[in-house]
Amino acid sequence: MAGTITRISGPLIEASGMTGVRMQEVVHVGSQRLVGEIIKIRGDTASIQVYEDTSGIKAGEQVTATGRPLSVELGPGLLGSVYDGTQRPLEILRAETGDFIVRGVQADALSRKKKWDFKPIMKKGDKLTGGGIIGIVMETPLMEHRIIAPPETNGTIREMREGKHPVDETICVLEDKTELSMMHAWPVKTPRPTGRRLDIESPLLSGQRVLDTLFPLAKGGTAAIPGPFGAGKTVTQQALAKWCDAQVIVYVGCGERGNEMAEVLKEFPELEDPKNGRPLMERTILIANTSNMPVAAREASVYTGITIAEYYRDMGYDTALMADSTSRWAEAMREISGRLEEMPGEEGYPAYLGSRLASFYERAGRIECLGNRNTGSTTVIGAVSPPGGDFSEPVTQNTLRVTRVFWGLDARLADRRHFPSINWLTSYSLYSDTLTPWHQKNTGPDFPALRDEAMSLLQRESELMEIVQLVGPDALPESERLILESAKMIREDFLQQNAFHPVDTYCSLSKQYLMLSAIMAFYREGSAALSRGMEVRDIMKHPAVEEIAKMKYVHETDFKKAYEKLKGKIRFEAEKT
Repeated sequence: MAGTITRISGPLIEASGMTGVRMQEVVHVGSQRLVGEIIKIRGDTASIQVYEDTSGIKAGEQVTATGRPLSVELGPGLLGSVYDGTQRPLEILRAETGDFIVRGVQADALSRKKKWDFKPIMKKGDKLTGGGIIGIVMETPLMEHRIIAPPETNGTIREMREGKHPVDETICVLEDKTELSMMHAWPVKTPRPTGRRLDIESPLLSGQRVLDTLFPLAKGGTAAIPGPFGAGKTVTQQALAKWCDAQVIVYVGCGERGNEMAEVLKEFPELEDPKNGRPLMERTILIANTSNMPVAAREASVYTGITIAEYYRDMGYDTALMADSTSRWAEAMREISGRLEEMPGEEGYPAYLGSRLASFYERAGRIECLGNRNTGSTTVIGAVSPPGGDFSEPVTQNTLRVTRVFWGLDARLADRRHFPSINWLTSYSLYSDTLTPWHQKNTGPDFPALRDEAMSLLQRESELMEIVQLVGPDALPESERLILESAKMIREDFLQQNAFHPVDTYCSLSKQYLMLSAIMAFYREGSAALSRGMEVRDIMKHPAVEEIAKMKYVHETDFKKAYEKLKGKIRFEAEKT
């Protein structure tokens, strides 16, 4: 099927003579065969968003339909790769075309030359259904890639071919002569089917104290990180990508500045996985779509990322997708919608903004895998960049309607070099109560009570600070001055972390629990000392104050011993008074 270009408007073109094409079908545009997607059909005229620069394209050039939707290749070789929004491997394109990628150039997302050592799990005569695990391949030294049958598969195995094969070579033949290889394609805008959805059970641990303790995110959950320019969205996302306990990380740089994405591409290959000492890239996939790339590709990059995350979820892994940032994706939707001359909604965004965001975040979840008994999860964490830090703008509001964790960044905290700059008074997590049984069993029986007590102190501090600004701290009673000092310890000694310190950059949940226990024990002993007539200024001269401030820099292996010594000192000094 071929048509003719009749109109060009930036990344949007119109072509006539496109009878028989379908929505979301991929087309090749012009003599350079630029990749585009049909987003509107009227009669025999199709509107096409092009994922590459349309400069130099002329009316009258040919548009060729491919008969398939925008899809990604799924199979061994994804981990450690760097792709653009349409899953073109950037490292391979750079080797072929240099630092500046030539328009229209294409390359296989998965190498057809590399051979993988395939070890079958199923055998001749076994019944195979969609999602069933055919065999395994060691994709990296620590990551086992489970070769799963495409969801539509159904039949009896006639032949299995063990050994080394490229991804596109047949490894399994069914009785109906269907041939299966180690890879298959999947349309990015269609959620992958699942067995059944499961309840949330455990948290996604990030090593960031303000997140794990105060505002936990569950595996299979959704979170939003809105914040103004310079508040630390990208740094927080990168910290999550480095340290969270998901087994596979997909990081999507959607419309981000080139220098930030370049930093990610330079830094990630050098990072060491804290769990096993291997390179972190061995379980990471990067999708780079910078702000100077065509806007239409931003939408593709988000869908490409979530589809790859779902694929590893279907093997039975816990996956995490970092989308930075969805505001740039929404801006691309607004530009394309304007060129389509659609009726604008609030602030010029299309009326379907909310439904598009919802359909994206709803692809998160914890599931029973289709065709096998494994359980997997996909956690989605989206950064939002509201202009001027205005959280009432449409993208932020529509995101908060569908996400259950809100990590609100504060520019004032960022200016004070408080990292992560997450405002503990405006942020929230709707998973806290759901995860309480897990925390009581795995962290400490009093962990939820400690968290609530700490939050109460922080909220009380906020109320008292209004009085302090008017009359000064000396006008407050001793008990309220102790609240201010204790809340300051929580803020500076617990919530604040040093992202560049070799020890403090990551904090295990057990260490977080003991740190918070020490601070709250100090507050309780201080309150008891006040009732015996001691003054706050004498309490704050306690040698434990300095030791509490240094807790964050004590290595994990030495921390429990240091904690027992510190807590004993607090009790001893309190009894002495």
